[in-house]
Amino acid sequence: MNLLFSIDDHYTTQLETVLLSIRLNTRPTKINVYVIQKQPLKQAAELKRVCAHLGMTYHPVMVEDGLFATAPVTDRYPTTIYYRLLAHQLLPENLHKILYLDADVLCINDLTSLYDLDLSGYLYASAIHTGLTNTTEVINKIRLQNFDADGYYNSGVLLMNLDEIRRRVRAEDIFSYIRQHVLLLPDQDVLNALYGKYIKSVPDELYNFDTRNGRIYETISFGEWTLDWAVKHTVILHYCGREKPWLTTKNSGRYTALYKHYWRLAERVADDKLRLN
Repeated sequence: MNLLFSIDDHYTTQLETVLLSIRLNTRPTKINVYVIQKQPLKQAAELKRVCAHLGMTYHPVMVEDGLFATAPVTDRYPTTIYYRLLAHQLLPENLHKILYLDADVLCINDLTSLYDLDLSGYLYASAIHTGLTNTTEVINKIRLQNFDADGYYNSGVLLMNLDEIRRRVRAEDIFSYIRQHVLLLPDQDVLNALYGKYIKSVPDELYNFDTRNGRIYETISFGEWTLDWAVKHTVILHYCGREKPWLTTKNSGRYTALYKHYWRLAERVADDKLRLN
C-alpha cells in the first residue's frame, strides 16, 4: 500500500496521527509513506522513527526547483497547489497506484477496500461531499464548465492511477488553465475542471466523511448513518473546515474526542512510550 501526503513542519504530529489510525485499523500489509515537501522536515528523524514503529517505511519526496519554472505562482497560487496535481512527476516511476490523504483525516476502519478499488479507465477515485446542495453543484459545474462530471469532488482523499495519470495529465494544461481562470480552491478546482469526468466516484459516507455534517448524513439516510453506524462502517473521517480537532480546547464536534484519542496515542508513540510492534 502506497500512501501520499504533502505537509510542512506544522503538520508532523497530524501526519503521525493519521498513520497511527491506519496502522491500528487496516489489515497488516507493507505500507510505504511518501511525503512531498519543499524543504526537509525538521522532524524527519522522528517521523522516520514513528513510521518504523508502525511497521511503515518513510520516503521523503523533495520538490525540484525547476519543476514549476513555467507555472503561474503568486501569493494566491503558491507552488504547493501543484503538488497533488503533479505528484506523478515527483514519485518513482515504478509506482502504479498511490492514495493521497490530507493530514486532517482519521482512518477508523480498514483502508484496504478503498485502496484495492479497480481504477481501470479512470485517473482517480474520489468522493463528492453529500453536504453540498443541488444549487452549489450547479454553480460549480457552471463555474468550472465540467458538465460531464458527476459532481464536485473533494481532493482530500484521492486514489491515483499513476500509470494513466502519467499518460494524460500534463503540467502545461494545468498551468494554462490557472492562467485563464479565477479559482476559489485552486488545486481542487483544476482537478474538477480538467479531470472531473475521469474520476471514479466513491461514497463519501464511507471514504470521505465530513465530520461537520453528521446531522446531514443522518437526515439524507433517513436515520441510518448515525454516529454508531459511522464508527462501524466509515473508513475515513475528514475534519474539514477551520475548526480542527487539535486546535479546539472543547469538544465542539461529535468526532473531536475520537480524534484527540488518536492524537494522544500518536504522541505516546513519538515519545517511545507506546510500541505496537
